[in-house]
Amino acid sequence: MKKQTVVIGIEMHCELKSNSKVFSTAKNGYSVIPNENIQALDMAFPGTMPMVNMKCVRDALKMSMILNCKQPEYMYFDRKNYYYPDLPKGYQITQSTCPVGVHGSIEIICDGKPVKVDIADIHLEEDTASLDHLDNMSLLDYNRCGVPLLELVTEPCLHSADEVMAFLEHIRSIYQYCDISDADTKKGQIRCDINVSIMDEDSKELGTKVEVKGVDFSGVRGTIEAEIKRQIALKEAGRYDEVEQETRRWDEETQSTIRMRSKVDAIDYKYFIEPNIPKFRITKRLLDDIRQEIPVLAYERRQKYLNEYHLDEENTNIIIKDIKMANYFEECIKIGLDVKTTANWLNGIITSYLYREDITINDFYLKPEYLKQIIDAMNEGAISSKQAKEIFSKSLEERKEPKNYISNDNKQVSDEKVIEDIIDNILSQNEDNIRAYQNGKTNMFDFFVGQVMKETKGKANPIITKELLHKKIDK
Repeated sequence: MKKQTVVIGIEMHCELKSNSKVFSTAKNGYSVIPNENIQALDMAFPGTMPMVNMKCVRDALKMSMILNCKQPEYMYFDRKNYYYPDLPKGYQITQSTCPVGVHGSIEIICDGKPVKVDIADIHLEEDTASLDHLDNMSLLDYNRCGVPLLELVTEPCLHSADEVMAFLEHIRSIYQYCDISDADTKKGQIRCDINVSIMDEDSKELGTKVEVKGVDFSGVRGTIEAEIKRQIALKEAGRYDEVEQETRRWDEETQSTIRMRSKVDAIDYKYFIEPNIPKFRITKRLLDDIRQEIPVLAYERRQKYLNEYHLDEENTNIIIKDIKMANYFEECIKIGLDVKTTANWLNGIITSYLYREDITINDFYLKPEYLKQIIDAMNEGAISSKQAKEIFSKSLEERKEPKNYISNDNKQVSDEKVIEDIIDNILSQNEDNIRAYQNGKTNMFDFFVGQVMKETKGKANPIITKELLHKKIDK
């Protein structure tokens, strides 16, 4: 059988951050209480009229620019007509005539290599209500109805689950860096429709496209891998004609895709321009103003950290994942802290503390200037790495600056003459142990280090201690 090429297209839906919904003044916020954030428009009561949330429009245009799309001259909204229980009006206000962006592209990094992703369009629309399915009934929760939603549609240009995940993570970081969305996958703020097909490697014709609808972020990789495996198995068995153009869903329990319905032709949604929202011009001044709001994004910082700071790739990728962490890191570098040392503290003890306390770096008591007090004292030999960690914990516990715990009483002993005198005294009382070490019992070295630490109550500089000991007993 010929080698197969996998072709994948993604429709990524992301809920936007705003005080109110996209066409009503109801609160746009996550709530576990059903039907708490609603107004008459969200439930399609007669006589209600939509009002456009301009923050959502600006954020949609901002994403369009970042994705190198072409923006329209006028902002239109359309009605997408279909009836479904979670769409009370019987239509969705969306964009079809003139989306906020078309014909874009963006470069991502996958396995250390650049991958170009072509964007068909990006458009602003309203989300639907949500359905809770019970044993004998389904309940409607209108909280999500009218929540601003950006739908990003790629061309069929991705070729593996790895590329898709790299793309989704890349876009997710843009949403977060620009404060357009929290993009919180635990709250279902990102959902994807995934189109998968396979074709012979030397073919120019795409295979039969299968769409898997409404996949949560956590299920994307499993969905793609399962669907590729299913289609290739049918192809190898000579049953490729059984791969239909259909809609399927991801089943978490069985880790497989399950048929929902056939999709022979595209659904005719009978789009027409929304009559209750007049079109308005997207001026150059507006676009220039929005462009000024775009921050330095994760992939730009990645290049800076790798090429300018010479930070390793692992630490770089961890830090740039969260803009708050990246900002903290850059503030540390600005005030003179070493790049590698700062990265190790951030990705080690600090991240562990944030995770344990369930807070973000913005809520972290030790601001960069406080962290500098600890690291500077350690670099100067005033405290050991063990003492640095103790001061770190003490400062957080008592909410006091680290310098309050760095005193002459707990300063590290780094005077070589003082340490050498202590070592000489210890060695003079342990001649048998010295001979044992020199005859191959190398673990005795740790015994001598321990004796020095005991004598100095843990304050002897461990590096100087070990250097002096080696000079005296490695004979």
